[in-house]
Amino acid sequence: MDDPNGARATKAEVAYGLVREQILRGDLAPGCVIQQGQLARDLGISTTPLREALRRLMSDGLVELDAHRDARVSALTAEEARDLVELRRSLDPLAAGLAAERRTRADLETIRATAAELTPLRGDPKAEELGSHRRFHHAIYSASQNDLLVQTLDGLWDKADRYRRLALTVDRSQADLDRTHAEHQALVDAIAAGDAETAAAVMRDHVDASLGARAATRLGTSS
Repeated sequence: MDDPNGARATKAEVAYGLVREQILRGDLAPGCVIQQGQLARDLGISTTPLREALRRLMSDGLVELDAHRDARVSALTAEEARDLVELRRSLDPLAAGLAAERRTRADLETIRATAAELTPLRGDPKAEELGSHRRFHHAIYSASQNDLLVQTLDGLWDKADRYRRLALTVDRSQADLDRTHAEHQALVDAIAAGDAETAAAVMRDHVDASLGARAATRLGTSS
């Protein structure tokens, strides 16, 4: 009895990770109905572990399940986009300021290494391109030495990725790309110098001009 349950739990975990990745990557578009039978076949599992995965994704706010057992990917909303920007406008600068105060030599090496891997985000970015930006920000979060803050910001980053992709459907100017690059470098310099005030201020400006903020403005304008 225990073995089948364990196997089912493992399949549910795998299904959760794969479906979550498809949602964040945009393969399962916001608002689309999830064809559970077909998706289960594509994943090579039965519908039971898939349903477990979908319930977990519902708790993450990425999937909606109704009383008829239908499932759809949660839509993008102006309210959620705004909420994400408001939270990040407070928490990202806090993390950057703490990173400037608490970073270790190893932290700084990681921040510099991830900064060197950054590529400008244009059009329909590859997962690796989006991933390079996440790794850079995560390196700063980790340098804050505040585990609860890191966990919270990682969760916000997950939710914000879908909004970043929405913002990237509109071309960014070279000036926008240059400004983002300059902000990344300014963050590295401020954290390396131990300048918490500057690091926090640069990060606040960075969030205000972020793809998430652009998405919030776009959705708010179109609503």
